[in-house]
Amino acid sequence: MKFALCNEVLQPLPFAQQCAIAAALGYDGLEVAPFTLADDPSEISDAQAVGFRRIAEDAGITISGLHWLLVAPAGLSIVSADAAVRERTASLMQRLVELCSLMGGTYLVHGSPKQRSVPAGDTLATARSRAIECLARAAQRAQACGVTYCIEPLSPRETDFINTVADAVALVDEIGSPALQTMIDCSAAGQAETEPVDALMARWMPGGRIAHVQVNDPNRRGPGQGAMAFAPILATLLRMQAAGHYRGVVAVEPFDYVPDGMGSAARAIGYLRGLLEGLAPR
Repeated sequence: MKFALCNEVLQPLPFAQQCAIAAALGYDGLEVAPFTLADDPSEISDAQAVGFRRIAEDAGITISGLHWLLVAPAGLSIVSADAAVRERTASLMQRLVELCSLMGGTYLVHGSPKQRSVPAGDTLATARSRAIECLARAAQRAQACGVTYCIEPLSPRETDFINTVADAVALVDEIGSPALQTMIDCSAAGQAETEPVDALMARWMPGGRIAHVQVNDPNRRGPGQGAMAFAPILATLLRMQAAGHYRGVVAVEPFDYVPDGMGSAARAIGYLRGLLEGLAPR
């Protein structure tokens, strides 16, 4: 099982230092938020993207994928009534797919709750149709680039659009692209789903729709810093991997860094690798 660290945890350190620290802590990769690399990620050149890949490789890790896709620049939305806004957003999504491939990543996680919440005065059905248009374009580019684009279910406190894996699977199936899948964020699932995360994984992973997992506690801290039990989650992931139902990495994505970013990252990887050691056959 390979673990990646979401790189915003180590902000504002330079990217090369983020890579070196993640590698030293025992992570296999960084899951990169594009807004940490540029104020406008669409302006990242092909050469710069390849340069980020080499920086990671030189540190002994990979860039596993991208997340927090639509934080910057400001004003993006896949559900806006303004067609120009949606066009600008879809174009960035397609460019991020290209950048992910150039950086050596294999997946993108589309969370960005503010940029997909139903606009005031619109219906969910209208917003959904607009989102499908943008996501279908991203999926088409992802298929061409050989990466997977994941729509992320998020809790109702973050957004009113796509809250459960069932919601996401219905949308993925409607678009019908092999490059568009969904994923499980443990914090969001712990808030929005009716069954435990390990049971959720066991139910949905065999269908091939879950391409990624992020580990964090519903209290928004790192794994092991709250009430969620991660031993059953890792045990289920190991079973799903052995059965060929899950091939992705597992990304550590805390939001509340306790005691700080470095401490949170170090505690998480130690906790997770300790659990894996305990689950190993004797």
